[in-house]
Amino acid sequence: MRLAYKYNLIKRTAQTEDKRLFTQDGTPYWNENFKGDYAIHIQQFASGLGVPCIAPPWGRMVGVDLNTGKTEWMRRTGTSKNLKTSFLPGRFPIGFPMGMVAHGGPLVTAGGVVFHGATADNFIRAYDINTGEVLWQTELPAGGQATPSTYMGSDGKQYVIIAAGGHGSLGTTLGDSVIAFRLD
Repeated sequence: MRLAYKYNLIKRTAQTEDKRLFTQDGTPYWNENFKGDYAIHIQQFASGLGVPCIAPPWGRMVGVDLNTGKTEWMRRTGTSKNLKTSFLPGRFPIGFPMGMVAHGGPLVTAGGVVFHGATADNFIRAYDINTGEVLWQTELPAGGQATPSTYMGSDGKQYVIIAAGGHGSLGTTLGDSVIAFRLD
């Protein structure tokens, strides 16, 4: 991710150590850190329109050769499709490849495929580990802001699974799906 955030530490007292804290506008803090010394209010630097105050890309996936430390490829991850901002009454309907915020990591298979479903556009994608080329993508019914997992099914086939529950603070579509894809 390539975004700027402002973190405000709020000193907890004996009276507030296990209570939920709210900002003055009624928004709960993102990291309340119950029983800790401080709660943390995290706020993205954004314009009045809700757009980050930094030029895209806001998210990238990077392939690095671990033997040399050399960057082999760099790709913008995610599109503007489903982006929710204060200046749009609904979600942005067009998917410009801007490189979006992602909350969750990639899954790398032994076959050299990288699965990533954490971007704010509700998609899960498969990338070639050597080139960064998008091999496959599909839109999930809700935001997949999660790291995919893999397992071997009773049929002897490998599956990739992701929880598509959405993310409230990102404004992605909320849901309660768990979706598995069989690898052939």
